[in-house]
This record gives sequence, C-alpha cells and structure tokens, in this order.
Amino acid sequence: MKFARLGPIGQEKPTVLVDGTYYDLSPITADIDGAFLSTGGPTAARVALAAGELPPLEHADALRIGAPIARPSAVICIGMNYAAHAAESGALPPEIPIMFLKTPNTVVGPNDTVEIPPTSTKTDWEVELGVVIGRRASYLATPADSIHHIAGFVTANDLSERDFQMSVSGGQWSKGKCAPGFNPTGPWLVTPDEVDYQNLTLRSWVNGEPRQDSSTADQIFSVDFVIWHLSQYLTLEPGDLVLTGTPEGVALSGRFSYLAAGDTCDIEIEGLGRQHQKFVPTSFERHTHE
Repeated sequence: MKFARLGPIGQEKPTVLVDGTYYDLSPITADIDGAFLSTGGPTAARVALAAGELPPLEHADALRIGAPIARPSAVICIGMNYAAHAAESGALPPEIPIMFLKTPNTVVGPNDTVEIPPTSTKTDWEVELGVVIGRRASYLATPADSIHHIAGFVTANDLSERDFQMSVSGGQWSKGKCAPGFNPTGPWLVTPDEVDYQNLTLRSWVNGEPRQDSSTADQIFSVDFVIWHLSQYLTLEPGDLVLTGTPEGVALSGRFSYLAAGDTCDIEIEGLGRQHQKFVPTSFERHTHE
C-alpha cells in the first residue's frame, strides 16, 4: 500500500493511494503516525478500502503533498553506507555503521521549497532510502528480526551543509544536517510487501543534470543489519525515520557545484516516488534586504 498526507502544512489529511486515486483515511485515523502504524492501521486501511468505506479525497491532485508520516520522535541516519561515496568523501569504508541525528523538524514535504541557511556555502543533496519504524525495536536478536519492525519505506533527501558538518562540527556531523527543511520526505510511505528494498535504484538530478545513479544493492550495511545494529544502542519507536545512507555523486566529491539559490534538485527511488525542490535564500536573508 502507498500512504500519503495531503494538504497545507499542519493540516495534512491521511490518505491511501490506489490506482491513481487518493482515498481519505480520516474515517479510521487522524494521521499517519506511530500510533496508526503500530496498532494495525495499515491492515485496517486495507479492510476499510475493500469494504468501500473510504471516500476519494476531493481535489487531491491540487493539494500540497506533505511528508507521508507525521513528525517522528527521532530521525536517525547512517553515514557513508556506500563504498563509492565513502571514497569520494576521502574516507575508507566504515567497519561499523556510522550514526548521526537529524532533528525531527527537518522533515518536510517532498516538493516543499528549501531555504539555504544564510551563511551556507556548501549545501549538498543526498538521495537516500528511508525506513519508517512500525513496531518498537530494542535489542533485536538478529538482523532477520528487523523486517517485523518496519512499517514501510520512503524517498528522502538528506540535505547537508558540508562546512557546518566538517569545519565547525566539533567532530560531530549533526550541525550540518539540521537546518529547517533539510529532510524532504515522500511522496509516499510504501509498505514492505511492495518493496524489494535491497534492490532499488536511487537517482538524483540538479537543474535537470544527472548526479547520483546507484542501487541499494550496493549498501555496505543492509537495511536489516542497520535496524538490528541501531536497536543494540537505542530504542526505535513507531513512526521514527531511519535514513540509510547515500551513494556517490554529491557535491562533496568536488565534481559538482554546491546548491545555490535558484537551483532545483530532483531525487527518485524506484517504486517510492520522486521529489522536486527549489532552493531559495532564507526568509531571514530576504527580509534583511527588503
């Protein structure tokens, strides 16, 4: 199933997408969040849909697409999970997963405009497979247990400011990961039964020019291993978002220019949908010059 949230910021309606039609999930849930995912919500949606109890959402095509999940309690990220990206970053492939955090308020709609921080000179793109947790995961016994705790998968853009990340980080990465809007997510949350998640094509474009083109088959640490590994050190809650790393082809490589105001970025993951962002100066910067 493909779940989506449509509508203005803060007023998104939960929906399920079937054969090009968005059906309103409001009769069975207020939102697509941890509570919905962990208490049989997807199954209830399937039953209600089959029974004809979900009405089509009127004017769905004219509505903004929000992130397909409500704000998570945590966004946990894995760094350098593709060997070629580690190499272009000037590092050896890691021997254990590298973890960092993004703040939950970075999660925005897949096509929302993104503001470049006022002192940024190195804003970068990163197409990533996102994993949405459906059941609490803590001290899982084996990687094979991970799939039982996954609600679905999303397209995500782990936007990064590399100078903040590297030069003024104090050895941590999160300063470069947490600017407002730095985690466009969606358009859909796709349930695991529809996703060959270890064999998905990931692509990105800047101003229409190709940048990244890889597959989740090239991950150093598989999705199942990542979720199991994280569960040994923290508790993943329903609705949380885990980003699993980006392949080569980012500006950090030195082969491409960093993003600037007026640029656009498109990212796409096979079966999970495509995003489009336009980059603009911050509202603070715009107001300063008005």
